[in-house]
Order: sequence, then C-alpha cells, then structure tokens
Amino acid sequence: MITTLSRAFTQHPASVDETYFEHLLFASRFAARLFAAGGAALIHAILPFMFEKTASNLIRAMHNDIVNR
Repeated sequence: MITTLSRAFTQHPASVDETYFEHLLFASRFAARLFAAGGAALIHAILPFMFEKTASNLIRAMHNDIVNR
C-alpha cells in the first residue's frame, strides 16, 4: 500500500522530469500566477482602464513556460 501511495505522488512529477518537491514548487508558482491573472482580469472587468493587458501577458508567459519545459 505504501508503494502505491508513493507512486501516486511521484509518477506524474517523474513523467515531466521533476522530483515531487520540484513539481510542488512549479505547480504552486503556476497557481499563484493564475490567481494573479484572474485578479487582474477581475479588476479590469470593473475598471477597464486598469490592467488592460496584464492577464493576457501573464497567461502568454505561462504558456511559454509550459511549452519550453
């Protein structure tokens, strides 16, 4: 059972050449950037003169990070 549980935490990170903790750091950073992009988009929805390109720039940068991994 411990082997199955261990595999559940390591199989995907290994498939992208990362350790569990490297993947944890990358995914956490990615989530924070998504949260920031969402916040910028929400503020832009209310105040259209603010953050006009922030969300799209962040998403574009995140896409490049994923493609160039």
